[in-house]
Parts: sequence; structure tokens; C-alpha cells
Amino acid sequence: MDTNRHESSGLEGSGAKGIRLGGPMSRFLQLIRFSHTIFALPFALGALVVAANGWPSLRILLLVVACMVFARTAAMLFNRLIDWSLDQRNPRTASRHLLVSKRAAQVFLVLSSAGFVLAAAAINRLTFILAPLALALIFFYSVTKRFTSATHFFLGLALAIAPIGAWIAEAGRIDLAPIVLGAGVICWVAGFDLIYATQDYDFDRREGIRSLVVNLGIARSLRLAQLLHLLTFAALIGFGLAAKLGALYYWSMPLIAAALFYEHKTQKLDLAGINRAFFQSNAFVSAVFLLAVCVDRFT
Repeated sequence: MDTNRHESSGLEGSGAKGIRLGGPMSRFLQLIRFSHTIFALPFALGALVVAANGWPSLRILLLVVACMVFARTAAMLFNRLIDWSLDQRNPRTASRHLLVSKRAAQVFLVLSSAGFVLAAAAINRLTFILAPLALALIFFYSVTKRFTSATHFFLGLALAIAPIGAWIAEAGRIDLAPIVLGAGVICWVAGFDLIYATQDYDFDRREGIRSLVVNLGIARSLRLAQLLHLLTFAALIGFGLAAKLGALYYWSMPLIAAALFYEHKTQKLDLAGINRAFFQSNAFVSAVFLLAVCVDRFT
């Protein structure tokens, strides 16, 4: 899943330079930014490990991963389709339509949505019941820019579904711990999305797009992002308390704090530097979280 214009959860280069044409599968994976599944997947797997109090069954693990891949693919395709003409006007995303045809994107959207519902149905009754709601929420994000400038928070909500859903897949119920973790994911995503959105300030203002960065200005947007990442850090600690994690988990917190701090230095870099820094720092945050949870539960 990505932002409506600025691709913070699916970072890419500017214009045609961000497109690397190849075979059909390669082009499709570029379109949905498959490599950036790493941002949300570790939080889902971490929640799954905690809910299982160790290794989940192979069946549940594979079904949760399948749900993640199908849901993210569907969300990205829906986002691409609804912004098809808008992306062609943005110099940084103007070549995106060259990757696959619009008809192919529509077909894959239907297939990935159906795959998500079927995988959720195979887990348990509650995940099946909630599957349409989850799809509606992640699709809803893509249309929010048409009536609100708070799209960053809706993107965070869409990604926060992953750890909550993974917890339900294992436990069959909703508890406090995944809700706290989900709140942290919302703040984390909204924070880094705000930073990345500053790159599209001129384009959003010119096109009249509802943008929180345009409304607040770049300086205040960056300060809000700092506050959101402070709340992220607090939520990760809160998750540890709610899930009764041990000291090994908390020892990872300084590493996560350092990565979040580093992320707020990226606005001084060029576009390519921001892309690298964002991918590295956000992938690091989620990977350290998963590693810390696994070490805590498996030792």
C-alpha cells in the first residue's frame, strides 16, 4: 500500500527514472512495489508470535502471510487505478502506466481481493467475517484525499490492520495488546508519510489536492511527524507492557529510537537519498521489532 501521490510506503525514484521495465512479472511487482511489503509484514508476524506465545502453526503462518500479500496487492492496485490519470500528471510518477495495462490491473485487483477473502475464510470464522471490512478500510484510504487532508492517518490505519488481523488469526479474538500496537503503526506510518509528502508540496498545491503538508506548511508538518514518532515509540513500549514481554524486547527500543531519529534527518537529502534512507530506516524499525519479539518469545 502506498500514499496517494508520494509513495512513502512504496518508495520510488522520480518520473521515468523510477521505472525499470522488464518482463510482465517484473513490471507487475514494480507497479505494486512488492519489495516494500517488508514495512507491515514484520508487525503482523510479531503480533502472531506474541499471540501464539511462540511458534504459530505452519498453517496459520502461511495463511496470514497469504492474507498480507493478497490484501496489500489489492490495495496497491486499487490505489493505482483510482489515481491512474493523476499519477500521469505528476512528473515523479508519470511513467507508472507503462508497467501494466489498466485492464490487467483491474483483473488482478479482482483476483487478489478474492484471494484475500478465501485465505481469511480458511483461518477462522472471525477473520472471515472481518475480511470485507478490512478490504473496505484499505480501499477507503485511496479515496480520502478527495475530502480530507488527513490521508496519512488513513494510510496508517490501513497498515495497522495487519498486526490486529494476525492476532485474531491466532487468538480468535481482539485484545488490548494488538490495539496498542496498531495505534503505534498508525503513528509510525503517518509520521514517515508526512515527511515524504513534503516532496510533493508544489505539485499538490498546484493541482489543488487536499494535503496536510500544504495546509500546515513544511516546517509544521515535520514537527508533527516528530510528535507522531514519539507516540510510536511510546506505543511500542505500551505493547510490550500489554503483551507482558520481557527485558529482551525492551533492549531493542534504543535501536528503534535511533532509526526514527535518523529518519528525521532525511529531508536534507536529495530524492534518491530520501528513498534510500526511508527504505533503510523503516525496514530497520520493523525488522528490529520482529527480531526483538522473537528473541523474547523463543528464549
